Amino acid sequence: MKKVIFSVTNDLTTDKRVHKACLTLYNAGFDVTLIGRRLHDQSNLERPYKTIRLNLFFKSGFYFYAFYNIRLFLFLLTEKADILVANDLDTLPANYLSAKLFGRKLVYDTHEYFCHVPELTKRPFVQKIWHRIEKLIFPKLKTVITVNNNIASLYSKEYNVNVHTIHNYPITNKGPNKSKSELGIPTDKHVLIYQGALNKDRGLEELIYSMEKIENVVLLIIGGGDVENHLKEITSKLVLKEKVLFIGKLPFEKLHHYTANADIGIAIEKDTNLNYKYSLSNKLFDYIHAGLAILGSNIPETNKLVTKHSLGLIIENHETICISEVINKMLSDQKKLNSWKLNSINSSHNYNWEQEEIKLLYIYQSLL
Repeated sequence: MKKVIFSVTNDLTTDKRVHKACLTLYNAGFDVTLIGRRLHDQSNLERPYKTIRLNLFFKSGFYFYAFYNIRLFLFLLTEKADILVANDLDTLPANYLSAKLFGRKLVYDTHEYFCHVPELTKRPFVQKIWHRIEKLIFPKLKTVITVNNNIASLYSKEYNVNVHTIHNYPITNKGPNKSKSELGIPTDKHVLIYQGALNKDRGLEELIYSMEKIENVVLLIIGGGDVENHLKEITSKLVLKEKVLFIGKLPFEKLHHYTANADIGIAIEKDTNLNYKYSLSNKLFDYIHAGLAILGSNIPETNKLVTKHSLGLIIENHETICISEVINKMLSDQKKLNSWKLNSINSSHNYNWEQEEIKLLYIYQSLL
């Protein structure tokens, strides 16, 4: 049995992509271990593969990433492994050094165009450090995976390395979903949902402001991030607490219950950085599998997906009045809304993890 060690810098509870990869290899007979960090507000994990969460004194910033990689490297020193999997650049240094020293196979699975995320583009000194690390290691990598063809192409051109694409499509959900009343969602209103990171340039501030001009609706915001407190302050200031509900971070095992009870899924990232511009958001496919209409922004892949399958509408800009007008238009025509929802369900068979894991297994088995 070949042993594979995955590593991430999160607390494991919400990272669906890494869980799917671990589960795929576990079901294929690999001995799988997933390493992350321990946070104070986490729930217990029930996974068929082994999980380890490291206790770290620092929670963010330079010292967190430095000490995490030191702890991770020391852990890898004591563990036997055939394949190491670094998920994103913040876990790559420890994995690369361990693979180099002990002759282990290394897979780099980068979930974003890492050095161009907005959290770094607005901090040029920090961005420069990460970019130097990436430029030092990336050209030497043999097996690289990312989430869509656009990002794969960008990395390939920059570093002259072949990059595989494994899309982050959902596992087909065959289980029952809880009802609105069971989840505490109003049963007499249309439901909008945003799920994912609460970070800059995702259109969330404008979305909340637009809620003043939309009636008979509730917005669910599920996730956490840098602007969470700011968004809650806006909601409180506008007296929208009954209209905008912050659910917080949810384990992916629970998230789908909320998604399935919505009418419209929101994905309105701004074209302010290369990572967002060329992204194909994971939540879009969760919305599709849940049978939702989609409100998207005019970035290439989102526009292409929504238009191709007629899943909803695209906003022309991020002005509050534009967002509210488009949402009101979507909600005012129940026949059209139902048509978009049906199109989501009908297109969902094109975007599932079952087809992606075949490609993933081929990559890993070719390393043996």
